[in-house]
Amino acid sequence: MNKTKIPWCDYTINPVKGLCPMHCKTPGGYEYCYAAGERGLYKRFKWNPEIRFDELWIPDLANIKKPSRIFVGSTMELFGDWVKYWWLKTVFDFAILYPQHTFIFLTKKPENLIKWSPFPDNCWVGVSATNADMYWDAWHGLKEVEAKVKFISIEPFLNGIAQPVIGIIRGGINWLIIGSQTQPVKHPPREWVDEIIEATDRGRIPLFVKEPMAGYYGINRQEFPDCR
Repeated sequence: MNKTKIPWCDYTINPVKGLCPMHCKTPGGYEYCYAAGERGLYKRFKWNPEIRFDELWIPDLANIKKPSRIFVGSTMELFGDWVKYWWLKTVFDFAILYPQHTFIFLTKKPENLIKWSPFPDNCWVGVSATNADMYWDAWHGLKEVEAKVKFISIEPFLNGIAQPVIGIIRGGINWLIIGSQTQPVKHPPREWVDEIIEATDRGRIPLFVKEPMAGYYGINRQEFPDCR
């Protein structure tokens, strides 16, 4: 478990280690994953690429004294077919044992979320999207899922998405995150960002604008869902 600079969480845990097979790429072919990408952590530090379950995070949970937001799987796609059932089942079992914490899951495999629904109340379930097609897939994957908080993370923001957001603003999404491409840094056009802000304001959906986009555009929007 690690303290993290990711602004929407306090800690990260990676119960499944290894080189993620997703190979997330921009339309130009650049592999942007900070862990598994062309300049990612696994290549730089020559980490063990074997996909495996790692239990070292389990005793760390007892050492967190105050309620915290914990991002689960920051370097691995946990809902991929390469993750064994009992690995992920163990993670959810421990989330239930620590109800004071919020466990945040983010996937690019929204079609596999239904296998785990309903999710524990302290688990937030999100889907990554970089363009309009992925946004629609994210929404369709989430709409059948039972979770207290369902969200979409538009990062890296590679294509215009405002129209899908406006079209499904009442579709049960509780939170939206947007962020720039960071390897190398590339900010989306300001009009894309403004359209997202307008859409979320209209739908009263909390919006979290990540750095460096927030600083670049001077946008002070780092909101969280109201889970009361």
